[in-house]
Amino acid sequence: MNLWQATTNWWRIHGTLRTLYLLFLGQVVSFVLALMSVTSSLIATLGVDAPITQTMSTYFGLALIYGSILVYRREKLRVSWYWYLLLGFVDVQGNYLVNEAYQFSSITSVTLLDCFTIAWVIILTWIFLRTRYSLWQLFGAATCVVGLGLVLLSDAGVGGGGGSKPLLGDILVIAGTIFFAMSNVGEEFCVKKKDRVEVICMIGVYGFLVSACQMSILELKTLESVEWSTDIILAFAGYGVSGLLFYTLAPFVLKLSGATLLNLSILTSDMWAVVFRIFFYRQQVDWLYYLAFAVVVIGLIIYSLTEKDPVPVPALENGNPSLEYQVLEDESATTPRNQALTS
Repeated sequence: MNLWQATTNWWRIHGTLRTLYLLFLGQVVSFVLALMSVTSSLIATLGVDAPITQTMSTYFGLALIYGSILVYRREKLRVSWYWYLLLGFVDVQGNYLVNEAYQFSSITSVTLLDCFTIAWVIILTWIFLRTRYSLWQLFGAATCVVGLGLVLLSDAGVGGGGGSKPLLGDILVIAGTIFFAMSNVGEEFCVKKKDRVEVICMIGVYGFLVSACQMSILELKTLESVEWSTDIILAFAGYGVSGLLFYTLAPFVLKLSGATLLNLSILTSDMWAVVFRIFFYRQQVDWLYYLAFAVVVIGLIIYSLTEKDPVPVPALENGNPSLEYQVLEDESATTPRNQALTS
């Protein structure tokens, strides 16, 4: 009996530590996303409207760093190139559409409508990845959205204003959330079923290629008219570095939990931006921010503690459709994993 109790206690502590690790990692990703938002806002403040160009540095960094690792490994791609092209394309479009929406709609509207990503992710993972959510998980997700609603309520007086073309801005955001959801779900599948380094590298490679083509069509004239200064260059570099960190850390959350928890975690990015407002801009913060952060954290805890065990992921191409997520849990066992994936 004592042995059974000790075993039960060990698993309970192990599960609690895993939940705390997930919550902590999710907030690190959210903080990095807040850095991206701040630097992106700074670029806009400096008079540069080039959302595609500013993400190109991130994709280039991913391709350079993780591409070097793949070259060192000298392994064949585990997913066909056209799937990665599709993943890179939808990721670029999501970034472009949401960033462009700020030109036409208010910050409050964009932030609120950006929550649609969570709904699309739940639907897509339910259909394509066979993820099943409990009522408690859905309740936790809803709690997180309520917490964000408190932030928007606090921002209503500051970030209000309908924008120049609010309807167009809202349409751009909703379209962007669909692309973001497809990117998150596709990335979740690949990092759980295939290889994380390969996925990050290929997103960088194809994201850079797609961005370069799109930039040459949409932003070339804008870039030619920019009067480059040290501040603008540093702002672009800051965005590139923070984006590199985001794309590096996000796959860990995707692999350990999924795209839904990732999108719930980054709801607090707007609240982390408050830290910058307090320490760098000396702005006063409404008490609703603190309440909102607490509500979102409660929702994340409810979602994490009630998360079900992983279920099989359908095969992307020729492979065993009943292959469990747990096959990749131990990344150090490279030989058995490679045999399972290539058989």
